[in-house]
Amino acid sequence: MVDHDTRRRDGLEWLIGTEEDVEWIANSTSVGLRITSAIPPVFQDYATIVVPASDEGRSASTLVLLSHLAETTPDQPWWLGYLDTGGTDVIFPDVPGVILYAGWRYVVVQAGPMQAERWRTDEDRAPGADLIFPADRSWLLSWLWDDDWRCFGGPTSLVERLLDDPRLETRRVGLTEDATPPGHTAR
Repeated sequence: MVDHDTRRRDGLEWLIGTEEDVEWIANSTSVGLRITSAIPPVFQDYATIVVPASDEGRSASTLVLLSHLAETTPDQPWWLGYLDTGGTDVIFPDVPGVILYAGWRYVVVQAGPMQAERWRTDEDRAPGADLIFPADRSWLLSWLWDDDWRCFGGPTSLVERLLDDPRLETRRVGLTEDATPPGHTAR
Protein backbone atom coordinates (compact mmCIF):
# COMPACT_ATOMS: atom_id res chain seq x y z
CA MET A 1 0.00 0.00 0.00
CA VAL A 2 1.32 3.41 -0.97
CA ASP A 3 1.62 6.19 1.57
CA HIS A 4 0.52 9.33 -0.28
CA ASP A 5 1.46 12.90 0.50
CA THR A 6 -1.35 15.43 0.42
CA ARG A 7 -1.66 19.07 -0.55
CA ARG A 8 -4.37 21.59 0.24
CA ARG A 9 -6.35 23.42 -2.44
CA ASP A 10 -9.90 24.75 -2.58
CA GLY A 11 -10.22 24.06 1.15
CA LEU A 12 -9.62 20.29 0.74
CA GLU A 13 -6.71 17.88 1.01
CA TRP A 14 -5.77 16.07 -2.21
CA LEU A 15 -3.69 12.90 -2.52
CA ILE A 16 -0.49 13.25 -4.52
CA GLY A 17 0.20 10.38 -6.90
CA THR A 18 3.32 8.25 -6.79
CA GLU A 19 5.24 6.11 -9.26
CA GLU A 20 3.23 3.13 -7.99
CA ASP A 21 -0.05 4.80 -9.01
CA VAL A 22 1.09 5.15 -12.63
CA GLU A 23 3.38 2.12 -13.01
CA TRP A 24 0.65 0.35 -15.01
CA ILE A 25 1.08 3.11 -17.61
CA ALA A 26 4.86 3.43 -17.41
CA ASN A 27 5.42 -0.32 -17.73
CA SER A 28 3.09 -0.77 -20.71
CA THR A 29 3.82 2.16 -23.02
CA SER A 30 6.74 2.78 -25.34
CA VAL A 31 7.88 5.68 -27.48
CA GLY A 32 6.57 5.47 -31.03
CA LEU A 33 3.66 6.32 -33.32
CA ARG A 34 1.19 3.71 -32.09
CA ILE A 35 -1.55 4.40 -29.56
CA THR A 36 0.58 2.41 -27.09
CA SER A 37 2.97 5.35 -26.91
CA ALA A 38 0.35 6.92 -24.60
CA ILE A 39 -2.13 4.18 -23.68
CA PRO A 40 -1.36 0.68 -22.33
CA PRO A 41 -2.73 -2.18 -24.46
CA VAL A 42 -5.27 -3.24 -21.81
CA PHE A 43 -8.50 -1.68 -23.07
CA GLN A 44 -11.32 -2.86 -25.35
CA ASP A 45 -11.00 0.06 -27.74
CA TYR A 46 -8.80 3.04 -28.63
CA ALA A 47 -9.22 6.44 -30.26
CA THR A 48 -7.58 9.77 -30.87
CA ILE A 49 -9.37 13.09 -30.28
CA VAL A 50 -7.99 16.13 -32.09
CA VAL A 51 -7.36 19.21 -29.93
CA PRO A 52 -8.70 22.26 -31.82
CA ALA A 53 -6.20 25.00 -32.65
CA SER A 54 -8.25 27.95 -31.33
CA ASP A 55 -8.50 28.82 -27.62
CA GLU A 56 -12.30 28.65 -27.75
CA GLY A 57 -12.24 25.33 -29.58
CA ARG A 58 -9.77 23.81 -27.12
CA SER A 59 -11.92 24.85 -24.16
CA ALA A 60 -15.16 23.66 -25.73
CA SER A 61 -13.65 20.34 -26.82
CA THR A 62 -12.21 19.73 -23.35
CA LEU A 63 -15.55 20.41 -21.66
CA VAL A 64 -17.41 18.08 -24.04
CA LEU A 65 -14.84 15.33 -23.54
CA LEU A 66 -14.84 15.66 -19.74
CA SER A 67 -18.63 15.64 -19.75
CA HIS A 68 -18.72 12.31 -21.61
CA LEU A 69 -16.15 10.82 -19.25
CA ALA A 70 -17.98 12.01 -16.13
CA GLU A 71 -21.40 10.87 -17.37
CA THR A 72 -20.21 7.34 -18.11
CA THR A 73 -17.94 6.76 -15.11
CA PRO A 74 -19.32 5.51 -11.79
CA ASP A 75 -18.77 7.91 -8.90
CA GLN A 76 -15.12 7.55 -7.91
CA PRO A 77 -11.96 9.64 -7.71
CA TRP A 78 -9.95 10.41 -10.84
CA TRP A 79 -6.19 10.68 -11.12
CA LEU A 80 -5.21 13.92 -12.87
CA GLY A 81 -1.70 14.29 -14.27
CA TYR A 82 -0.13 17.63 -15.18
CA LEU A 83 2.93 17.59 -17.39
CA ASP A 84 5.76 19.76 -16.12
CA THR A 85 6.94 21.65 -19.20
CA GLY A 86 8.53 24.42 -17.17
CA GLY A 87 5.97 26.87 -18.52
CA THR A 88 2.61 25.33 -17.62
CA ASP A 89 0.68 25.09 -14.38
CA VAL A 90 1.28 21.71 -12.73
CA ILE A 91 -1.13 22.66 -9.90
CA PHE A 92 1.24 21.61 -7.07
CA PRO A 93 4.76 22.52 -8.28
CA ASP A 94 6.40 21.66 -4.95
CA VAL A 95 5.59 17.93 -4.99
CA PRO A 96 7.73 15.15 -6.39
CA GLY A 97 6.55 14.14 -9.82
CA VAL A 98 6.32 10.80 -11.56
CA ILE A 99 8.14 9.95 -14.76
CA LEU A 100 6.13 8.73 -17.76
CA TYR A 101 6.50 8.23 -21.49
CA ALA A 102 9.72 9.74 -22.86
CA GLY A 103 11.09 10.63 -19.41
CA TRP A 104 8.61 13.46 -18.82
CA ARG A 105 7.75 14.61 -15.30
CA TYR A 106 4.07 14.75 -14.29
CA VAL A 107 2.45 15.89 -11.07
CA VAL A 108 -0.40 13.46 -10.40
CA VAL A 109 -3.24 14.31 -8.03
CA GLN A 110 -6.30 12.32 -7.01
CA ALA A 111 -9.31 14.60 -7.52
CA GLY A 112 -12.32 14.43 -9.84
CA PRO A 113 -14.10 15.71 -12.94
CA MET A 114 -14.71 19.19 -11.51
CA GLN A 115 -11.04 19.68 -10.75
CA ALA A 116 -10.09 18.25 -14.17
CA GLU A 117 -12.19 20.99 -15.71
CA ARG A 118 -11.24 23.92 -13.50
CA TRP A 119 -7.79 23.58 -12.05
CA ARG A 120 -5.70 24.46 -15.04
CA THR A 121 -6.68 27.32 -17.31
CA ASP A 122 -3.27 27.71 -18.96
CA GLU A 123 -3.71 29.50 -22.29
CA ASP A 124 -0.90 27.59 -24.02
CA ARG A 125 -2.58 24.22 -23.49
CA ALA A 126 -6.21 23.21 -23.41
CA PRO A 127 -7.81 23.51 -20.00
CA GLY A 128 -7.73 20.34 -17.98
CA ALA A 129 -5.17 17.75 -17.11
CA ASP A 130 -2.73 16.11 -19.53
CA LEU A 131 -3.41 12.65 -18.11
CA ILE A 132 -6.72 11.46 -16.63
CA PHE A 133 -7.95 8.08 -15.45
CA PRO A 134 -10.50 6.96 -12.87
CA ALA A 135 -9.47 5.00 -9.79
CA ASP A 136 -10.80 1.77 -11.35
CA ARG A 137 -8.61 2.33 -14.45
CA SER A 138 -11.57 1.65 -16.76
CA TRP A 139 -10.27 4.23 -19.25
CA LEU A 140 -7.28 6.50 -19.80
CA LEU A 141 -7.04 9.87 -21.56
CA SER A 142 -3.57 11.20 -22.34
CA TRP A 143 -2.38 14.29 -24.17
CA LEU A 144 1.31 13.93 -24.93
CA TRP A 145 3.46 17.05 -24.85
CA ASP A 146 4.24 17.35 -28.52
CA ASP A 147 0.95 16.16 -30.09
CA ASP A 148 -2.14 18.15 -31.07
CA TRP A 149 -4.45 15.28 -30.24
CA ARG A 150 -5.35 13.24 -27.19
CA CYS A 151 -5.11 9.46 -27.02
CA PHE A 152 -7.85 7.43 -25.37
CA GLY A 153 -8.34 3.84 -24.32
CA GLY A 154 -11.47 2.44 -22.71
CA PRO A 155 -14.66 0.50 -23.22
CA THR A 156 -16.02 0.26 -26.76
CA SER A 157 -19.28 1.90 -25.62
CA LEU A 158 -17.38 5.01 -24.52
CA VAL A 159 -15.30 5.15 -27.71
CA GLU A 160 -18.56 4.87 -29.71
CA ARG A 161 -20.01 7.74 -27.70
CA LEU A 162 -17.00 9.93 -28.49
CA LEU A 163 -17.14 8.94 -32.17
CA ASP A 164 -20.85 9.84 -32.31
CA ASP A 165 -20.39 13.36 -30.90
CA PRO A 166 -20.06 15.82 -33.81
CA ARG A 167 -18.39 18.36 -31.50
CA LEU A 168 -15.34 16.10 -31.21
CA GLU A 169 -12.97 15.06 -33.97
CA THR A 170 -12.55 11.47 -32.88
CA ARG A 171 -10.99 8.59 -34.81
CA ARG A 172 -10.89 4.93 -33.76
CA VAL A 173 -7.34 3.53 -33.75
CA GLY A 174 -6.10 -0.06 -33.68
CA LEU A 175 -3.17 -1.16 -31.55
CA THR A 176 -0.89 -1.75 -34.54
CA GLU A 177 -1.79 1.43 -36.48
CA ASP A 178 -0.06 4.78 -36.54
CA ALA A 179 -2.20 6.82 -34.13
CA THR A 180 -1.41 10.12 -35.86
CA PRO A 181 -4.73 11.61 -37.09
CA PRO A 182 -4.88 12.33 -40.85
CA GLY A 183 -3.50 15.79 -41.62
CA HIS A 184 -1.47 15.94 -38.39
CA THR A 185 2.22 15.41 -37.75
CA ALA A 186 3.74 13.37 -34.95
CA ARG A 187 6.63 15.26 -33.39
